[in-house]
Amino acid sequence: MPLLPPSTLAERLVSARAASDALFGIVKSDFLYERPIRERHRIVFYIGHLEAFDRNLFDQRLFDLPSSDPRLDRLFAFGIDPVDGALPTDTPADWPRLDAIRDYCRNARVQIDTQLATLDVPPDAPNDNTAAQLLNVAIEHRLMHVETLSYMLHQLPFEQKCEPSGTTTPPDHRYTVTPSMMPVPAGRAALGMTAERGVFGWDNEFGEVQIDVPAFEIDRFMVTNGAFLEFLDDGGYVDKAWWSDENWAWKEAESVAHPVFWTRGADGWRLRTMFDEISLPLAWPVYTSHAEASAFARWRGARLPSEAQWQRAAHGALPGPGDNFDFRNWNPVAVDATPGSASTWGVEGLYGNGWEWTSTIFGPLPGFKAFPFYEGYSANFFDGRHFAMKGGSARTAGCMLRPTFRNWFQPHYPYVYAGFRCVR
Repeated sequence: MPLLPPSTLAERLVSARAASDALFGIVKSDFLYERPIRERHRIVFYIGHLEAFDRNLFDQRLFDLPSSDPRLDRLFAFGIDPVDGALPTDTPADWPRLDAIRDYCRNARVQIDTQLATLDVPPDAPNDNTAAQLLNVAIEHRLMHVETLSYMLHQLPFEQKCEPSGTTTPPDHRYTVTPSMMPVPAGRAALGMTAERGVFGWDNEFGEVQIDVPAFEIDRFMVTNGAFLEFLDDGGYVDKAWWSDENWAWKEAESVAHPVFWTRGADGWRLRTMFDEISLPLAWPVYTSHAEASAFARWRGARLPSEAQWQRAAHGALPGPGDNFDFRNWNPVAVDATPGSASTWGVEGLYGNGWEWTSTIFGPLPGFKAFPFYEGYSANFFDGRHFAMKGGSARTAGCMLRPTFRNWFQPHYPYVYAGFRCVR
């Protein structure tokens, strides 16, 4: 269900909680201590983390929140996963009992809600309003986790999950979409925004810069499973010519031979969705790592767009009511399903249905200043090892489909709902 637009930020926080509660609800209770992706924390960590983050963020900044359990405040404080290649080594026995974690979460919510009842902050309050800024951070932080947790729960075995009623897969997912490229004239692309606009954004969104972009061509649609299958069938995963040395070494070390969401069945390639395995939907966008996307682009005699090129191509495009975002679906839809929200240059499907990799290393915009209350949110990833992504997926909240929003991941992390398009 899409998130409703409540009249106050406090109500939006309650709505975001409902989204995270519903997501945890699809996991059978016996499996909440599982770790579906080896690089991530166990599922149970995130149950505590979302409430600890809010409590720790608001305490002494918006109001006084005496701790019910300082040990759990610290245990659940940081949800950023390891970035140095090290894997977690904890066991289920290292974590508190689920009833203790749920008690901690309830206490945190009651404390926060009691104080929030005295606030009346409209959702469009200026970003320099401390209460508005902190509430927006709490809301979007939680909604980001609702999306990234979906990536993790996607990898959980089907029998460990409960499929919500009403979940359906579109019946026409086997048709193909003919790829084509759209010309984008030379012009300027605006990245970021100024603080003077007075609207909420994360620290990496501020520092508006205008970039001159030469003329180029870009795929009208995101690259489909059908198009990527041609790359695979042509030996794309066994021909080193299409891979950088670093990406080839990763592919070989991890035995990567196809996108992580694909499986080989007796009747051909299949796709693992959140709750089922289906015949490969040729018209859906392919979800791959940055490394696989780069290899495909090189095979096609093209390249991934820069962040500025993507922004230029998206000129005039806005998320539409028929686009695939805001938790409307568990799955993608066909890449040609949303012609009504095309950009000025006729590029389609730019918002929702899958994040889009760019060739741009994630870094600060001019004059970057880290949030003092969350200094590592962006700055910890200005390491030359993360690539900027634009757009959004079916599991991206609508509030984050603003043109200035920047996402990022490492090039060898294959679990993101991220695809790509090529440029020449």
